Amino acid sequence: MYTVHEVAKLAHTTVKALHHYHKIGLLIPEQTTEAGYRLYGKKSVERLQQILFYKELDFPLKEIKKLLDGEIDRETTLIQQKYLLEQRINRFKGLIKTINSSIKSVKEGVDLDMETMFKGFETEREWQEALKDQKEHLKKEYDFDLSSQPIHVKSMNDSAREAQSFNEDMIRFLQEGFSVNNPKVLERVKEHLSFLEKKGHPSTPQDFLNQTELFIVDDFHRNMLEEWQVGYTYFLNKVAANYLANSKE
Repeated sequence: MYTVHEVAKLAHTTVKALHHYHKIGLLIPEQTTEAGYRLYGKKSVERLQQILFYKELDFPLKEIKKLLDGEIDRETTLIQQKYLLEQRINRFKGLIKTINSSIKSVKEGVDLDMETMFKGFETEREWQEALKDQKEHLKKEYDFDLSSQPIHVKSMNDSAREAQSFNEDMIRFLQEGFSVNNPKVLERVKEHLSFLEKKGHPSTPQDFLNQTELFIVDDFHRNMLEEWQVGYTYFLNKVAANYLANSKE
């Protein structure tokens, strides 16, 4: 039998974590002494190994409990975990390859093409993680809940590439001193709204203006845009207002 401190040291986890697992019924000690000390045996340690494997794969504790409490034998569980870990390894290899391409492009002074840049987002879970801060902000500030919205990876990648391209073009127009009424600026906005319409997103000139006004008053989005280029938030708002005015003529 192992004490809670011995198990924590053996598994490279914390006593606090083991206490929590006990509290939620995820890992029950095989014995508890009269003095209240938790004791763990071989079965407990094997279950802890499975818990930590699934945690490494970002499974929520509630889901881990459901998996381990099911009628799945240890060999089957280990085979499943091995497969998931191999998938993650392959995923990391892909991310490293993308990062190396980015490093090379920076050193050579060559812009990385959009397809390569966004190749790192290939699963729904990765998109959920990428959008986590924004979703939490919208929920907290505006009670706007996006957590139940489905994520279609290919569609998200397409939208991300277009957003990146559009913002790069707008920032370049700002840096080069283009007027908000410049035909190139107006045409690029038209192309962007056409893309949004095809994707089923709000895409009218008024929708675009409303979005840019949100960017100005909302700290989260304004700070993000201003990090890309100082003055970009306000330039984009003027572009949207001018585009709406022109559309009414």
